[in-house]
Amino acid sequence: MLTFLLPGASAPARAQDSGAPGDPAPGDHGRVEGGQEPSLRAPAAGSAGADRAAPGAGAAPIEPPRLLELAEAEYPPAARAARLEGTVVLKLLIDAAGRVTEAEVTRPAGNGFDEAARAAALRFRFTPARRGGAAVAARILYGVDFRLPAEPPAEPSASAGGGAGVPAAPAGAAVPAAPAGAAVPAARTAEATPVPAQGPAPATGAAPAEVTVRGAAMAERLRQSAQAITVIETEEAQRRTADMGEVLARTQGVGVRRSAGLGSWARFSLNGLTDEQIRFFVDGVPLDLAGYPFGVSNVPVNLVERVEIYRGVVPVRFGADALGGAVNLVTDRDVRGTHGAASYEIGSYDTHRLTLSARHLHEPSGFFTRVSGFFDSARNDYPVDVVVPNENTGREQPARAYRFHDAYRAAGASAELGFVNRPWARRLLLRAFVTDYDKEHQHKYGVMKIPYGEVTNGETVPGVTLQYEQGLGRGVALEAVLGYTYGRATFRDVSECIYDWFGRCVRKRTQPGEDESPPRDQVFLEHSGLGRLNLRYRPHPEHALQLSVSPTLLARSGEERRLDNPQARDQLSGGHSLFTWVHGVEHQLNLLDDRLENSFFVKDYVQLLRMKGRLPGLDGRFGRRERDTHRLGVGDGLRYRFSEWLYAKASYEWATRLPRPVEVFGDGAMIVANVALKPETSHNGNLGVTIDARDTAWGAWRLDANGFIRAVERLIVLNNRTDSIQYIHVSGARSLGIEAAAGWTSPGEHVALDGNVTYDDFRKTSDEGNFARSEGERMPNRPWLFANGSARVQLQDVVAPRDTISLTWDTRYVHEFYLGFANWGMVESKAKVPSQLLHSIALTYVARDEPRTVSFTIEAHNLTDEPAFDFYGIQRPGRTLFSKATLEM
Repeated sequence: MLTFLLPGASAPARAQDSGAPGDPAPGDHGRVEGGQEPSLRAPAAGSAGADRAAPGAGAAPIEPPRLLELAEAEYPPAARAARLEGTVVLKLLIDAAGRVTEAEVTRPAGNGFDEAARAAALRFRFTPARRGGAAVAARILYGVDFRLPAEPPAEPSASAGGGAGVPAAPAGAAVPAAPAGAAVPAARTAEATPVPAQGPAPATGAAPAEVTVRGAAMAERLRQSAQAITVIETEEAQRRTADMGEVLARTQGVGVRRSAGLGSWARFSLNGLTDEQIRFFVDGVPLDLAGYPFGVSNVPVNLVERVEIYRGVVPVRFGADALGGAVNLVTDRDVRGTHGAASYEIGSYDTHRLTLSARHLHEPSGFFTRVSGFFDSARNDYPVDVVVPNENTGREQPARAYRFHDAYRAAGASAELGFVNRPWARRLLLRAFVTDYDKEHQHKYGVMKIPYGEVTNGETVPGVTLQYEQGLGRGVALEAVLGYTYGRATFRDVSECIYDWFGRCVRKRTQPGEDESPPRDQVFLEHSGLGRLNLRYRPHPEHALQLSVSPTLLARSGEERRLDNPQARDQLSGGHSLFTWVHGVEHQLNLLDDRLENSFFVKDYVQLLRMKGRLPGLDGRFGRRERDTHRLGVGDGLRYRFSEWLYAKASYEWATRLPRPVEVFGDGAMIVANVALKPETSHNGNLGVTIDARDTAWGAWRLDANGFIRAVERLIVLNNRTDSIQYIHVSGARSLGIEAAAGWTSPGEHVALDGNVTYDDFRKTSDEGNFARSEGERMPNRPWLFANGSARVQLQDVVAPRDTISLTWDTRYVHEFYLGFANWGMVESKAKVPSQLLHSIALTYVARDEPRTVSFTIEAHNLTDEPAFDFYGIQRPGRTLFSKATLEM
């Protein structure tokens, strides 16, 4: 891709962070000091600047793009009422057809100017840049100048109209752009004036104003920050049929293993650490407190704008304890105008998925409302290979059967309302939500041997969160979140039948209960509360301090509705509570004109456990247990930029994770309590380098390589090799590995190739405690070598202007791994999950007719119908077909 990056002045204005807490990177919420803007100049023809803009261009001159069609930018009503002005500088990506496909705010002005300028720029039309007569893609800087009339308004005149031959425009209009190289002085009327980057952009003289940069710009800031982070933008995934678990599993360092189809139990791993060792959030709120109790893998992709994966080092703004990192699902945080979206997916095994969302902003008052909802259902009745007794001889023989009791249904809705961009609040929003799901179980947890025909569980979760954000002046900003969630979960196992793999009741049980006897019909009630306060202070453009305080409280009780002896004491009637308090302080430093960024932080962890009920070790008798825990942690992240396309990162955290409720209290169904669990600690380190050369004549090139280490003490693992499934400690373990991702996109984005590989050597390092004789052996039942690859071919303007059709192929390889430790048993008889190579292919058509975008996708998963296993003996679906339609407007 050929790029024209027009250089700024030698001393560009510095963006000063307003101190909004939770800022993932400098500049997300910024103030332009003194209202200054950089003076933008075009390199002279044949100059060194022009040569640098086109690598290898010595053979052909470069003709820059020229503006053909101008779209009027709307002057933000709130800014007009406050008599604010500003200039926004955008970096525009112009494709080979002259369309603006990206508009990134590089010099924000705030007060709605950034959004208005970007929305207008995306409707511009240019002549394409040309090299040697051939149309090529280009990237330019472009300024949009917002000006109000003087008081009193001056008489219109030719000189006041705009100079350079540009007449004055009526109030609220956009003045046509001047020819390349001509300056457009500030207009005297209330207007949004395009200021081409080839001419100098006038200084605004406006007062500092808070701004928020979203979308691709935010994702790029996160990637280039000092944080150990991987960012997944879901725009393409929203048009395809993969669920969130599959989207995450295509990322380096990440593994997502499923026990069945949609809605099934899943194990998420990041650099070797799994499950509760990773913390999950939605917009910074813990996943289970945000209305998604069924796990991250089943969150609807179309309600998520991007995914932030923090590898082993978690910023203090999340106010969370985590051993292996965190995953933050970011929903649509845009508050501009009116927008709606819908998607519907249908697929094999009676799978249906529907999402809806809409938002509206009443700009004069700042009143904002957003609603969203989803519905998922699947029968998951796919064929599996099983062993059944012969009807005549009784001898076991292989057979093909269909899963008959594995259905899943989930539905949820949320409504958000409040005020944004007011003098007294940048954001004050109340969100109410409710989610409900039901799941059938085909077999025991983690084992596919005996079929179940009636075991079910489900949960209903209503809740509410209140969010407040505001700049307090003098570089100080505040963010506060309060949340409450009520959960009602059920588990039912009362069947009197013994089922075979064909769904037939073959005989009656002597005592009801398929998973275990006696039968269980249980209800669990859970009250959860969250508080979070983030305070950010920027005393100097190069320094920022952040304080985060985050208490959470969980209280659980239960009831057994089917007691064998009605006079006996209900074993679930006792109450459990878990109070956790995590707070931290972080210092952020930017030096050498942002070439070097460093973040140092300290965390403090407190947990108070109170348990009343049946306790392990008391022969089922009632008792009380109390435990108080206090730990400290420290971490640092460093990023150094060698050039615009090359930077390196190093990060470290002495991390602590406090036991989670399901680990100490059990789930009341299949996992029993273990109140003796202690906090896990780990020394987490990352060292990596990134090459991001997007703007070359040969396309965009990407390379990210990262080495990691996780040295864990008191690792908590789920032990399901006994009749009592329980979380236990492994006294010491170490994960050492490397992950790498590479990609290439051709000029014009007609072809894109991407791939990643992860090697994770996770071994037990202690000769004490559980599994002591397996010191030095690889931790069992965990993939240690896996890779992903994809190739996309895309054509544009196929049927209509701005439409695209693409064919995408994805593949995933997982190397074989043992179910148990390698030194257990004979090699030839060891149980293992075999190596697998799975493929999928998708055909997608996207039609754009502003303001509407429509897409259709047809996709086949496991294209070659290979036997697929994530866990030993538990078969995943074979070839499946899906289709999906989306609408945005």
